[in-house]
Amino acid sequence: MIRHCLLLVTALLSLVSCKTKQLAQHSNPFDKSNLIPWSIVAFDSLERTPAQRVAMIKRLGFDQYAFGGRQQHIDRMVEEIQMARANDIKIPAVWLYLNHNKDTVGKLKPMSEQVFAALRETGLQTEIWVGFHPEYFDGDSDDIAFAKAEQMIRYLAQRADSVNCKLALYNHGGWYGKARNQLEIIKRIPEYDINVVYNFHHAHDDLSNYESNIDLLLPYLSCVNLNGMKADGPKIMTIGDGDLEEKMIQYLFQKGYKGPFGILGHVKGGDPERILMENFRGLSSLR
Repeated sequence: MIRHCLLLVTALLSLVSCKTKQLAQHSNPFDKSNLIPWSIVAFDSLERTPAQRVAMIKRLGFDQYAFGGRQQHIDRMVEEIQMARANDIKIPAVWLYLNHNKDTVGKLKPMSEQVFAALRETGLQTEIWVGFHPEYFDGDSDDIAFAKAEQMIRYLAQRADSVNCKLALYNHGGWYGKARNQLEIIKRIPEYDINVVYNFHHAHDDLSNYESNIDLLLPYLSCVNLNGMKADGPKIMTIGDGDLEEKMIQYLFQKGYKGPFGILGHVKGGDPERILMENFRGLSSLR
């Protein structure tokens, strides 16, 4: 009797497991809850206030966005975080951009320090997307560049840890944006759990190695920012207007990527609300 009961329980658990897997297979990775609007602060021709930006996100049906801006936006970063929090809008990532002339280990430029100060004041636990100016490592040999990058990323990881945040390396061009270099940096700092956020729109210079780059970075990918893609550009395109992005996204699924996707509002002189809607429609049109 006990044996029969155990067999019945096992069978029921198996059915539940199969059903769970079936539901997972049919979930929509492009549901708005899995999409992170990005580049919607600095590239906003309407120059929205924090309250207006949060209202826009809610109006579009998203429940999160990544924050990154210029000095005037960083000056109001605390206000923006508090506004988002009050409206149940998540900020899963913030942008930290390092200048080759102004950011050094132990002495970040004032705006970079403001980012950490805002995180400390608000208690926001998020991921810090770290980008380097493309010229940051110009003229350096690989040995020197790796030493500089390791020292800076280790320092930033310590700073991030002090405010209960994590780091993600952001491919913003130059030596630092190369997948193999980012992987080597991560391997040199094993004591910190460092991620990678991969941007389609910064990948045009290495599209021929896209699949091998994803293979390298997959264990560390925390977000993939999407864009319409053509081999000859332009850099920023509406999703669905390119001829490569569908296959690029499909390869991510093929390799088992399950993380969120970033959706851009990034056009100089544009309205991110309109751009986000166009990108969402384009994304929804992909097979």
